[in-house]
Amino acid sequence: MPANAIIKTVSKDRRRATPQVSTHRLFSIIQPMSTRLIDLVEHLPQARILLVGDFMLDRYLFGSTERISPEAPIPVLRFRREEHRLGGAGFVLAGLATLGAKVSAVGVIGEDAAGRTVRDHVTSLGALADGLITIPGRPTVEKVRLLGSSEDRAHQQMLRLDIEESHPLDASAAQLIADRAKTLLNGCELLCLEDYDKGALPAGVCRELISAARSANIPVLIDPARLNDYGKYRGATAIKLNRPEAERSTGLPARTPEQCRAAAEKLLDTLDLQAVIITLNDGGSYLATRDGDRQRLTSRPREVADATGAGDMVLVTLCLAHAAGANWHDAVTLANVVAGLEVEKVGCVPITRSEIIHDLVAEHHEHAGKQRTLEALLPEISSLRASGKKIVFTNGCFDLIHLGHIKYFQWAKKRGDVLVVGVNTDSSIQRLKGMKRPIITEADRVAVLEELESIDYLVRFDDDTPMRLIESIKPDVLVKGADYSKEQVVGWDFVESCGGEVALAPLIDGKSTSAVIQRILDTHR
Repeated sequence: MPANAIIKTVSKDRRRATPQVSTHRLFSIIQPMSTRLIDLVEHLPQARILLVGDFMLDRYLFGSTERISPEAPIPVLRFRREEHRLGGAGFVLAGLATLGAKVSAVGVIGEDAAGRTVRDHVTSLGALADGLITIPGRPTVEKVRLLGSSEDRAHQQMLRLDIEESHPLDASAAQLIADRAKTLLNGCELLCLEDYDKGALPAGVCRELISAARSANIPVLIDPARLNDYGKYRGATAIKLNRPEAERSTGLPARTPEQCRAAAEKLLDTLDLQAVIITLNDGGSYLATRDGDRQRLTSRPREVADATGAGDMVLVTLCLAHAAGANWHDAVTLANVVAGLEVEKVGCVPITRSEIIHDLVAEHHEHAGKQRTLEALLPEISSLRASGKKIVFTNGCFDLIHLGHIKYFQWAKKRGDVLVVGVNTDSSIQRLKGMKRPIITEADRVAVLEELESIDYLVRFDDDTPMRLIESIKPDVLVKGADYSKEQVVGWDFVESCGGEVALAPLIDGKSTSAVIQRILDTHR
């Protein structure tokens, strides 16, 4: 599979430092599954992984295709630019490193420019490249892709050229791989074998490494090659494979949960495994364990941009979650989340810790609704801000919701990414406006507001002013109506001192709660 080891980072010009919130506190107030998943994410960076496999270089040649060759009925690609990315086991390494793992890489490269590029990329990701062994006379595996575009259309792959020798290493080179890996295994928490059948993992090397890891009580996770016989992986801890691989290696269909169960059980028994994970594309994953767990684990639907790399991110997540002490159910559940994030990206792009946390928070938000206590709101806001979201805050009584309110919220939401609305309780409104108000109780007012698309979070407050909310949330933008001057807005100086801004929303003539009440009184007087 093509693999991208260029880690895309998004830099946001944050005006102030984001306060650090304990992840444990963040998810101790969210549903139990999310609590467990975020605990896994919190521990992922601590893992030390030995990755042994087929490292490759993916070269992408981009160009424009605006004419047909006069020599043959083929498009002419006018070269524009070239990109080099890690492929094969390299993308797994990129995924592990992006999530904070300390990776040691073992594999073979050629005595060529491609090999030097692979080594440089591995080193740039903070991984240990001492285990990459140069084999004279054997080229580094390269996948050269030609991508063309016309006018403003996206680039499409036109041709792929493979440069490789996939025959097994000779005995001396294979032993060098095994010896180097066994040396680096000391101090590691997990061994990952990423096999593309390009020669780096012959049967003897696999058996020797699995035996050494088992003797040291180090778990072994396998991403197998497309082989008919998986005997060389016997004794590993777990294997992650896709549906076609499961069918090929077992000779059994794997279309339904019942069929997946039969195939997984055959692999468990014949390979002496603790767990089998069969990925099912948009169907999630099927999990079978030695302890008797048999179930298909699904995740929420995604907008698929590109499915490439999703399986590798499943392996990455399984490795790190298992190294962090997760059970297989939680590890696979988290892996499904990460795979879902991967398919939403174009190309192979490693998923970051903040993206995973943000997705878990967003999923919780979808199920839990918009109402929060201040205690529950703050960790979610911290996570959203850490992922680059701009937080907007406004507050009010919002009695008798009318068009003016709707336009006000829409205007406020456009000032940033997340709109938090503070809503006065009934008792605070009575102190502010007298005992005849509010007309609508706070439960009903909040319920109506929850249905407005422009609002992301609702939090009630009983204080006479929203100052405590503002100081806790520290909004990037504080919104109030233009009937106030900036200096009349509660909290304006605090927000600006934190680097935020105050925005005054335009008013709509005649659209106010007082005006509505007056018209009602005039009509029925």
